[in-house]
Amino acid sequence: MAQPLKEMINAESVSVLADGLAAAWAPFPRRRFTERALAGLGGLELKDRVRHVAAALHEALPLPYPQVAGIVRESASRAALDMWSGWPATDHTAAQGLDHLESAMGTLAVLTPYSTGEFAVRPYLERYREDALKIMYGWAESPDEHLRRLASEGSRPRLPWGSRVRWLMTPGPTLSLLDRLRDDPSEYVRRSVANHVNDLAKDHPEVALELLSRWRSDGGSHVEAVLRHAVRGLLRSGHPEALRLVGATPGSGSVEVLALESDTVAVGGKLSFAVTVTAGAPGPVLLKYAIRRAGSRRVFHMGRREAAAAGAAFTVRKSHSFRPVTTRDEPPGARELEVIVNGRAAASATFTLVAP
Repeated sequence: MAQPLKEMINAESVSVLADGLAAAWAPFPRRRFTERALAGLGGLELKDRVRHVAAALHEALPLPYPQVAGIVRESASRAALDMWSGWPATDHTAAQGLDHLESAMGTLAVLTPYSTGEFAVRPYLERYREDALKIMYGWAESPDEHLRRLASEGSRPRLPWGSRVRWLMTPGPTLSLLDRLRDDPSEYVRRSVANHVNDLAKDHPEVALELLSRWRSDGGSHVEAVLRHAVRGLLRSGHPEALRLVGATPGSGSVEVLALESDTVAVGGKLSFAVTVTAGAPGPVLLKYAIRRAGSRRVFHMGRREAAAAGAAFTVRKSHSFRPVTTRDEPPGARELEVIVNGRAAASATFTLVAP
């Protein structure tokens, strides 16, 4: 079983951060910081662990923030910081630097190649709006891919785990930034751009589709890959214009056979099924499936096939896991499997999820 993410904030990660801080500032109370950071850490969840270590860092550096920022920036090059050892430092910056925009944003710029500052930049976007965003537009011109990625990721309208910045959820503020980064040479950056547009599409699908259509017209080495990743949410919901954008005919295609391996599946097991589909028109056939139960419908990707002509047929086999996860409850009971072809529910079958 994979190690829970919260356990990555541990004695080792605290020690790495302490090494960097002690190397950057000789009076740093390394032992006191470490003891304070580790006290009670084991009983906390991930983000609470980050905040706990950041609070210990604040106590260990009772200095004016600009001086603290300089020490934190210097520490980045003095130890092997990574996501887990550096995250408390970015969280400290988010909490303690709010009255010092330039110094704090400069600190995040130094830290982000080691531990991304995407969460820590959100309070600055909330308080300073255009001034913070102007700095991020500068980051988009950086030779460092981590900074260019931070410009896109930190300003996402619906950044996962990030605080909501309501004015970023209105279309417009970041479009020029995305134009700058849409064909970036780094896949790391381009993937963030696509995720940013996918966020935008959740609230403003027409704006997102217009933007992507313009990018296709403007061309670029990577536009098609960015486009496909950016419209995945709209394709999941069967949005007709998104389907047309990727060349699919909305609602076209039929299911000839939907066969379940079993109509009973135990919690922790897998539902295996096969689908035979006939294309209704040449071009892409996008297959998705939904699992329904009372009060819930979740859609998943099943596959994409290219039909040379109407009438082309193909069979796809798939397994869906009902392994319990902490983020989703799977109570036993009646379920329905729904197969979706180019945005249209084309077939369904029922089954029962039972206790193991």
